[in-house]
Amino acid sequence: MNYLELRHLRTLAALRDTGSLVEAAEKLYLTQSALSHQIKDLEEKLGCSLFLRKSKPVHFTAAGQSLLLLADRILPQILATKREIDRLAGGETGRLYMAIECHSCFEWLLPAINDYREQWPDVELDISGGFSFAPLPALARGELDLVVTSDPVPDLGLSYHPLFSYESKLVLPAKHALADKKTIEPVDLAREILITYPVDRHRLDIFSQFLGPAGVEPKSIRVADLTAMMIQLVASGRGVACLPNWALQDYVHNVFVTQRSLGEDGVWPVLYAATRRTEDSAAYLQSFISSAVQTCFATLVGIIAADSELLEI
Repeated sequence: MNYLELRHLRTLAALRDTGSLVEAAEKLYLTQSALSHQIKDLEEKLGCSLFLRKSKPVHFTAAGQSLLLLADRILPQILATKREIDRLAGGETGRLYMAIECHSCFEWLLPAINDYREQWPDVELDISGGFSFAPLPALARGELDLVVTSDPVPDLGLSYHPLFSYESKLVLPAKHALADKKTIEPVDLAREILITYPVDRHRLDIFSQFLGPAGVEPKSIRVADLTAMMIQLVASGRGVACLPNWALQDYVHNVFVTQRSLGEDGVWPVLYAATRRTEDSAAYLQSFISSAVQTCFATLVGIIAADSELLEI
């Protein structure tokens, strides 16, 4: 069985964990066509089917179950060995001080940190909100080691590792006049109170990628610290807000609010993990970025793999 590869085991495990070809392909960053071709090729070489087509969730054949048992034995050992090699290559100790420029990111960042602490127990780790100071210049100065941001700044000697892309959506009262529109145009917000997080407007997607290029200003701006508070203000008719699609999943069944895309194609920012260019290859940093990406795609709804590659600006 020299044609059986680790990627085949990872594919079958992803198919079992997600329950569908579409979701398995997304988890593995493959197209559905590529994943289907990979499975079909393996089945032809084995001479048998591995799962029942058109079953939901996926039902595996006896041969498929046998390979899943093999995957459950081998893949954890591969991962553990890789992490051990990372420790040997980068040292078991280090410092990872980080800040985030995203109010909604604590939802996935804290689970990623907890997982990371188990794998790198001797790395000194601390986190700051990054809302009351400029974290990227602090990163360049060596005061921080990683910053989660959607606003890369050039000429600081930093590298920006893409985590994922998300859609910024407008949240408005369910009975608002704009709720009758399929998509929102910049001019639609000229008479609206815009509720935002308390950060500089150039760091807000709705200004940098939607209103600003169109030269449109909202009627006024109101700030709120918490996503739940913003939703409550919108539901009570106090204004409209722009929030990441994945941060809205807890509120999709709220009958008092609705959400719309900004423009026909939507606004799709990319979230990055920024590191100093001279240190971004450190094993403990790369391990955290990898853990963060895995956590995001395992827990967040609506995100997609970023088209952007590593930025060094």
